[in-house]
Amino acid sequence: MKKLSAVQLKQQALVFGVCNQIEEQGREELHGMVQCWFDVQYHQFPGSLLLRFQFENEATLSAAKPEIKKWQKRLSAALLKKGVVLKDMRRHLVFTLEGPEG
Repeated sequence: MKKLSAVQLKQQALVFGVCNQIEEQGREELHGMVQCWFDVQYHQFPGSLLLRFQFENEATLSAAKPEIKKWQKRLSAALLKKGVVLKDMRRHLVFTLEGPEG
């Protein structure tokens, strides 16, 4: 893997900070949420950012689905506070049963 540039390291710190904040809120408010994890290609940031909220099972995932727009808006707002604009917030946060290792 290529070493990250200074700008990319700043982006990485920003993404980790926002993800940790959103994950903490999610665990408090969404029953059955296991963790938040993300993929990002820093050379295509922010367009390549994708956060995933992982849930325990299909029942907890289904129960949380109506809340997804609220969480997409929260992600967009948290990034905007850091000076990052998401063009289409629906593309950057999804609810899933998959973990980062799968």
